[in-house]
Amino acid sequence: MGCHRRVAVIRHRYLVWPIVAGVWVTGVLWLIFHYFLERPGDFGQSVNPLEKWWLSAHGAFAFASLWLLGFLSVAHVGGRWEWRRQRRSGVVLLTIYCWLVLSGYLLYYAGGERFRAVISRGHWIAGVAALFLLLLHRRVRTRMKRAHH
Repeated sequence: MGCHRRVAVIRHRYLVWPIVAGVWVTGVLWLIFHYFLERPGDFGQSVNPLEKWWLSAHGAFAFASLWLLGFLSVAHVGGRWEWRRQRRSGVVLLTIYCWLVLSGYLLYYAGGERFRAVISRGHWIAGVAALFLLLLHRRVRTRMKRAHH
């Protein structure tokens, strides 16, 4: 890897975790506000006013994560695919990410409450699990590095 490319990868690495944390935290906060923090209204329970803000923030971080996918495809996956060390966990993460993008799109544009309820559940279950799978992917890397040194 050339010196210029290595510096660019290191510089961009500092954006990866804030974007990952941002998309995950805002998604979890939306879940909490949506399912557990409804407010009493004139006609029963109503949506917490902060729920829409968490969803908007989640969408913004999700949009940033699309850039992140492009960056990781070039800077991370492309250069390491031949190593085979974490290929399985990486493919699992990529598959989950693709599902999150597709289901997020469907949640935004698809109609029908029943359909959206099913997609929503699949989206947030995969989203919550994704962070733990990413940490596992990272742990495999750390263990393999230690084993080689």
